[in-house]
Amino acid sequence: MTHASGFLRASAGTASCALIVALVTAGSSSLAADKPALPCVAQYYHDFDFWIGDWDVFDVSAPDKQVARVHVDAILNGCVLREDYKATDGHAGQSFTIFDASRQVWHQTWVTDHGRLLMIEGAIQDGAMTLEGTDRASDGRTRRVRGIWKSAKDGVHERAMTSLDDGKTWTQWFDLVFRAHKD
Repeated sequence: MTHASGFLRASAGTASCALIVALVTAGSSSLAADKPALPCVAQYYHDFDFWIGDWDVFDVSAPDKQVARVHVDAILNGCVLREDYKATDGHAGQSFTIFDASRQVWHQTWVTDHGRLLMIEGAIQDGAMTLEGTDRASDGRTRRVRGIWKSAKDGVHERAMTSLDDGKTWTQWFDLVFRAHKD
């Protein structure tokens, strides 16, 4: 082996090492730069956070009679609100609520232990979360549904209305107050 070929191999080896170090360093800084920001940190993802909590639920018409126990928590990096609803009569349901940034709308999917499904969408209006959708009335007719949640001094107030005439008139479905659960 000549001195020149040894030098070329050594130089090539040094250059290869330098190239590998440069690529690794660039790759790691690139990886750090490409690390995504935390999802769902913008304020609009948290407009409904006032509903998060462990709640005893009462009908407004009978404020001393508990009708349900509800737990609402933020899941999936704070992107989704999950509601676990257990009525005092044994019925149960869960909802999943998310702000869909691509459409700039809040979406809730509600499911029950009786096979019911309700999907409603909307936004904050006049300081309250207002979500609307359609389902089927017991007689099979299409029914519009509107739910309104508002932060209150003693918890959260939720009202729901239905309409069988495409929103011309509304009938109260329920009117609830969520109060912090007490052991």
